[in-house]
Amino acid sequence: MHHHFEMAPRTSRVRVFFAVLVASLVLPLFFPECSSSSVLIARASDPKSDVDLLEFPLNLEYLEAEFFLFGALGYGLDVFAPELAGGGPPPIGAKAANLDNFFKDVILQFGFQEVGHLRAIKSTVKGFPRPPLDLSPSSFAKVMDCAVGRTLNPPFDPYANSINFLLASYVIPYVGLTGYVGANPKLQSATSRKLVAGLLAVESGQDAVIRAFLYERKRQLVHPYGLSVGEFTDRISSLRNKLGKEGLKDEGLVVAKEYGAEKEVNGNILAGDRDSLAYSRTPEEILRIIYGTGDEHVPGGFYPKGACGRIARFYLKHYI
Repeated sequence: MHHHFEMAPRTSRVRVFFAVLVASLVLPLFFPECSSSSVLIARASDPKSDVDLLEFPLNLEYLEAEFFLFGALGYGLDVFAPELAGGGPPPIGAKAANLDNFFKDVILQFGFQEVGHLRAIKSTVKGFPRPPLDLSPSSFAKVMDCAVGRTLNPPFDPYANSINFLLASYVIPYVGLTGYVGANPKLQSATSRKLVAGLLAVESGQDAVIRAFLYERKRQLVHPYGLSVGEFTDRISSLRNKLGKEGLKDEGLVVAKEYGAEKEVNGNILAGDRDSLAYSRTPEEILRIIYGTGDEHVPGGFYPKGACGRIARFYLKHYI
């Protein structure tokens, strides 16, 4: 009897081993751009949920790194830090933006910060190569058209000038910020929480800088569309709320709010709930937004082949 009970868990372990082995061999065939040779080793030493939650934001960090580096320098990770790209395909349509010297300096610093974030995450978990990214003007133009509810003419070009690039920068980093807020309470290890706290602090700083520059120009019209900077931010935030499908988690620069005795304050330099705490989003909400489809199962937008990592791929397995 004693031997009988010893055999059952051993048999189970063998089955699990072969299931994991098969998965590690087969999954890269379906998603070669997201494969990772050492991901199973990482998962053996970290809580599974921690690894998944730390890998997921790589999707946004890759996008931000490429957008900021290209915007400031005209080239991205393949020149600046090719080892971090992991052999993933180069982003489509990214290019140098027509930035004035001040904003070029700021955006370049953002790019360097994103490189650090990629390095920090990938030194904690194995991660995955850079996913296919569409950073072409048309990709941003579609977002802006959806946000304002009409086809802008000429199409919105994020690389045309500093204001356009700042508005385009408003589109993505804040989404990653809300993702870190959402992930933090779900993390099990102190190492994971420390990493996310550090990432969140700098992402929040980037968001504050972007919002402050835009806030200073909130009444300025974005040529030639007849909409102000403030109106653009409000429409973009409304679109993200709509795509995320989980209520109010996003706010533009001009929102009527109550702050205690102050019955109404129209300025909104930072987004936050009624207690001025950051909003949180789940990976599912983030996928709905960055795909632009409102559906975590349907890729598109900046991620034409979908995002990478176990969480994103779980929702895409029925799509292919």
